[in-house]
Amino acid sequence: MVNVVDAGAKFDAPIDVVWEYIFGGTGHDAAHRTTRAAKFKLLSKDPMILRYSAERRYGRRWIRETMRITFFPPVATVQELLDGPLAGSKWTYVYTPRGRTTGIDAFGEFRSKTLPTGRLRSHALRFLANEFDEDAPHVRRLAASKRKR
Repeated sequence: MVNVVDAGAKFDAPIDVVWEYIFGGTGHDAAHRTTRAAKFKLLSKDPMILRYSAERRYGRRWIRETMRITFFPPVATVQELLDGPLAGSKWTYVYTPRGRTTGIDAFGEFRSKTLPTGRLRSHALRFLANEFDEDAPHVRRLAASKRKR
């Protein structure tokens, strides 16, 4: 198990646009090239909790994983991997409004039965960076489309 802090990233969009994107469902999911065949199940409305299952690409293999995601708009999301290579990992994304941009910081505890602890930290940081890198251009485009209206 390793604790990970990945702080200082920002989306080029105000916080209301970021949350619109997060709740975009299939549009948001399609942004992630490392996942496919996603399914969502609403577990609770207040707070909103989803059970999310999908296949995630780990290297050259696609592996089914399930995640529980709890939403606390406009402040944070909490995600917990229930199965897959990182089962038991939990992390929180914290969103900070900064006018036309939104800060995003991730804090988590990552676990793996397949990765040695020495490689787990770098893998977790790559995982978080990849999630951000896939979301950022879509958030930026959504914000630009809102400004044009």
